[in-house]
Order: sequence, then C-alpha cells, then structure tokens
Amino acid sequence: MRKSNSMCLSGLMQKRGVSSLGFRGVNISLRHILICLGSWFLTLGSIDAQLNTDRITAIGRNALYFDDYVLSIQYFNQVIKIKPYLSEPYLLRAIAKIQLGDYTGAEQDCNAAIERNPFQPGAYYTRGFIYRQTNQLEKANKDFSEALIFAPENKTYIAMRADVLAELKQYELALQDINHLLHREPESAALHFEKGSICLRSGDTICALNSFNSATKYDSQNPSNWSALGLVQLMLGYQEEALASLSQSIEHNSKWAGDYMNRGIIFYQLHNYRSALADYDKAVALAPRDAQCYYNRGMLRQELGDYNRALEDFTQAINYAPEQIEIYYQRGMVQLQLRQWQDALDDFQTIIQRKPYFLPAYYLAAQAETSLGHGKAAFDLKQQAYHLEQKKDSIQSLTTNMQLAQAQPQQRDRRKEFSALAAQNQESNDQENKYESETRGNIQKHHTDVVNEPNIFLSYYANNSSASSLRQTNYSHTTVDAYNRLEQLPSVLRFTTHEVTLTADMVNQHFAQITRLSQQIDMMEQIVTSQSPIHQQLCAAYIARAIEFSLVQDYSSALDDITRATLMDGKLYFAYFCRANWRYKLLEYKRAMGDKIEGADFELMLRDYDYVIANQPDFSFAYYNKANMLCMQQDFRAAISYYTQAIQVDGDFAEAYFNRGLTYIYINEIDKGLSDLSKAGELGIYQAYNLISRFQ
Repeated sequence: MRKSNSMCLSGLMQKRGVSSLGFRGVNISLRHILICLGSWFLTLGSIDAQLNTDRITAIGRNALYFDDYVLSIQYFNQVIKIKPYLSEPYLLRAIAKIQLGDYTGAEQDCNAAIERNPFQPGAYYTRGFIYRQTNQLEKANKDFSEALIFAPENKTYIAMRADVLAELKQYELALQDINHLLHREPESAALHFEKGSICLRSGDTICALNSFNSATKYDSQNPSNWSALGLVQLMLGYQEEALASLSQSIEHNSKWAGDYMNRGIIFYQLHNYRSALADYDKAVALAPRDAQCYYNRGMLRQELGDYNRALEDFTQAINYAPEQIEIYYQRGMVQLQLRQWQDALDDFQTIIQRKPYFLPAYYLAAQAETSLGHGKAAFDLKQQAYHLEQKKDSIQSLTTNMQLAQAQPQQRDRRKEFSALAAQNQESNDQENKYESETRGNIQKHHTDVVNEPNIFLSYYANNSSASSLRQTNYSHTTVDAYNRLEQLPSVLRFTTHEVTLTADMVNQHFAQITRLSQQIDMMEQIVTSQSPIHQQLCAAYIARAIEFSLVQDYSSALDDITRATLMDGKLYFAYFCRANWRYKLLEYKRAMGDKIEGADFELMLRDYDYVIANQPDFSFAYYNKANMLCMQQDFRAAISYYTQAIQVDGDFAEAYFNRGLTYIYINEIDKGLSDLSKAGELGIYQAYNLISRFQ
C-alpha cells in the first residue's frame, strides 16, 4: 500500500513540476501538496452529498487563498459536520489555523487528519511544519521523515528536514539531504544557497563560500545570493570581494538592511566615512526598529566626533535592545565625552550589575564619580576592580566593535507558504464562490482586550453582524421557542450577546408600548381571578411590559413586572433567566457609579440561574451566565465547572469555550486555555486568534 501511494504522489509531483525548495522557496510547497490531496481522499456517500461537500471545500479553499482564514475555517467546519470521516477538511483547517498563529488547534487538526488517513504525506509535513515553528525540532524531524516514507523524492520535504537537522546541529545529515537533491539538480541556485546556509551554521566558511558562489552563478539576479556571499567574504577578510558582492545585492534592489550595514563596515574599514554614513542612514530607513543599525551608526558618529548624534543613536538602540550591555558601554563613553557624568555613571553601573566581572566598567564608573566630586565612591570602585582582577579566570569582556549583520537575509514568514494552497480548483468567476468578509488576513494581529465574552440575554433585537454570525452557538431554546409561538409578545424574543443601540424613534415606540400595556394591565387587574383566562393574559402582559422596560433600561421596573409574572406562573423558566440578567444590569450600573457590591447582589442572580438549571437542565445559557458571575467573583474553578456544563449541553457553544479558555489562563493553565481558545476561534470567535498569538 505504501508503495502504491508513494508512486501516486511522486508521479503527480513530477507532472506538476515541483521545483527545488530551500529557505526561500518553500512558498509553493503546500500548493502542490493540495494538488496531490485529491488523489488520496476516498469518495464516499451519495453523489449529491459529494458534490455539496466538494463545493463547500472549493469555496473554503478560495477563502484560504484570499487570506480569509477565519471564513475558510467555517466552510471546512461544514464539511466536517457532513462527513466527519474525511481527513482533507481537517488538514485544510489546520493550514488556516497556522496562518492565524493557532498552532495548538492546527496540531489537533493534523492529528485528526492522520487518524482518518495515516498514509497522506501532506498531513505529516504540515504537522512537522507546526513543530518547526514551535521549536519542537525532534518531533519536526520525525514528521518530515514520516512524510518522506510516502514520498521519498519530494524536494520540499527533504529541504525542510535538512533545515531542521541543521537546527539540531546534525550538520552531516542535513548536508546529506541537500547533496541528495543537488545530485538531481546540480544547477539549482536555491539548493546551493541552502547548502551554504548549513555550512555557515556549522562554521565551515569555505564550504559556505563555494556554495554561495554557485548560487550567484546559477541565479545572479537574486539579491539574497549576493548578500550571503558578501557576508561570508567579509567574515573571511576578503574586503574587495565582499564590497563587490554587497554592491551587487544592493543594485538588484535588496531590501535587507544588513546589506547596507555590512557594506558600511567595509567603507568604514577603508576610511570612506561619507559612504559608510550614507549606508547606515539607508539601513536605519529600512529597519527603523533594528538596534544594530543604530548601534553601528552610533559607533561611526562617535569615531567622527559627532557625540550628540552618537548619543541619540545609542539611546535608540537601547530602546529596541535594552538587554545588550555593549550599547550601554558605548553610550557611557559618549556621555563621558559630553561631560554628562551622572548619565555615564548610570550606564556603567548598569553594566556592573549585569556583568559584574567586566573590569573597564568599574574604572570608567570611578572616572565619572571623580568628575562628580565623589572621591570616596571612586576609590571604592577601583578597590572592587583590584580585587576582581585577582580572579583572572573570571574576568569578562565585551565586543565593542561594529556588529556584522549575520541574520539570514530576506527570510520569509514561513506561515505564508501555506496561503498558496487554495490554488487548486479555484473558480473565481463562480457566483457560489463569492463572499464578503470583515475578517480578512492576519486578524490575529488585531489587538483584542483580555476580557470575557458578555452574558447572553433575551431581547427583541440581536446583533447579526457578519462577524458575530460566524459563531456556531445555537442561540435558541425550546422553552423560548414555544412561548414565541403563542404570539403573546409584540416581537419575537431572541438570544444575543450584544445589545443593539436603539434610535430615538425606537425608544419612543417602546415608551408608547409601555403606555398601552399599562392600560391593559390596569383593566385586567380589576377583573382577574386566579382561575380566570385573564390570569394568563395578565401574566403575559407583565412579561411583555417587563421586556419593554428593559429595552429602555428601566431595569427596576422590569424586575418588578417579571417578579409578578413568576409569582403567577412559576414554570416560565425563561422569566427567571431574564430576571437574573436584569439584576446583572443593575449591578453593572452600581459598579460604574462606584457603589459597593454586596454578596447578596450576586446571591439573587445565582439563585435565579440555579432555578432555571434545576428545572431546565438543557438551558445552556443559564450555566454560561452563572459561570460569568462566578468569574466576576474570581471563583475561577467553579466558573470552569459551569462553562464545562454549558459545553456539555451545546458542544458548539463558542462563547463558553472562549471564556473557559481565558479562565484557564487566569489560573495559569495555559495549555488548556490555548486549546479552548483554539476551539472558540474554530467556532467563529475570531478574536481568539489574537489572544492565542499573545499567550502561546
């Protein structure tokens, strides 16, 4: 079976023309995995059902392709519900979650895909990618190797395994993988580049030099090839050659600040200070938050005697890299030149605290103390330095020269490689594939406050924005549905989490309705008896007026009316739910006014939720709202218990997963919290992905 599958996949790969992949070429890898997926998945069920799921999957791929990751998840959810035995939608959903930074949820989906079909290399590759991103290198290596069992000649899988092996410092094995690919494609610039990168990490600069030379030979238009070559030449002291290579990179429109930094070092070494300064200005413009750019320019300005500007550069560098001690050293030296004795002393004291065996800091601090007139303090510092000097084996040093930019030039965000997946079966002109989305792209980068989702309450109005409509929570209950069918209310009651702001006209309409209901209630109260049919009508009128009062935020009157209704009919369980919610509204107002909140305020609310739960154990919203109240009281363990019960009633209760996830994080159970947030995101609360990216 493995042989057959392997032949199928490798054959498809060859037909589709998969190119060699290195550090810079992985962006097309999963596009080809997706192409291959079609031959792996079994076609089961009726033709109509298959067409429907195929259509939904195609639309999901489109959404994935156009960076609508949240929306694509919703489509794949639909396919999973219809055909939970298929592995493909789990894998596609994992890819969408990777783009959102939800590695926990993506890993779970990969596991589900592999459980349903353990013979698909794409699932192992995707999971390996997740492990690579989360620095679980041994696991990544295992999964890439597993993928290669089924597709032993897949260039992408081999290249990624080589990358991981290099990270594990297993350089010989990494080079074996790359050399295997080079044997097949000796003129692949990407593979030569990757070999050079591995050699550089292993410390074999000669091998790196030869490999990057080959990369420029086979692709002279790629600035990254020239960047890497120039870097190695500079490390080896080949000044003229490095200058030529880095200039080639810049001429080919390099956007990597490191090229300008490294060329600036060469110009500095050649005493061409004007050109060096121009290159550092360009580096700062390209990377305005890179401490190294400011540090090197500060060093040059210090050399030129431009101490004020050097001071500005070193201060900026410290702002972006406060952990780098050498910057404090250089700034302290400049401040000595500017006679800013106290500031210089502060910097040298910072070095002493963090690097107590770096002797120059003591002598320079003593110099600052002397200039401040603190002779005793200066003497003490010199004495400390003298005693430390006796422990010669412990003496520390600092690298205080210009810093060579050695980061891999123009590295991509590896997650982006997965966005190309949806190229297969894209039908952009098909009306069925068109959609609107307010949640496109990297929504995990949109800041979200760490706050629980609000209570669910009953209203005539529900917020049906496209964002909230993604949620899969079942906003209904049989009790409320049955009461709506009696048509005793002016409008249909709906469950919602977000209030709708009423216009002036809407408010006036509700006040008018309160007046009409009040007149009806006055008339009925004069003739009603406990046995009369008017009794039920009066109860309904109280409920209707209570809801009207709540809509105009007269919660005290709403509570009075709903209490009368519950006394007349104790089986109107949703009325108890409403009463608890309105008490919560009064509590919110009380808190806003700075009033003290008593335990009795919570007790009355919790009692109503408990009454609903006892009589309607499938009323999931009562568990959820009670859990929110317990969170407010910081009884987090109890809150988790009630969120869990809400989820047991409704397995798609998005808000319950979201709030339980946050509650786990509150008590520092991060893994459980991330798992719940992942599920909440999957169920449509897209804000969860921002929180995942912050806590993961």
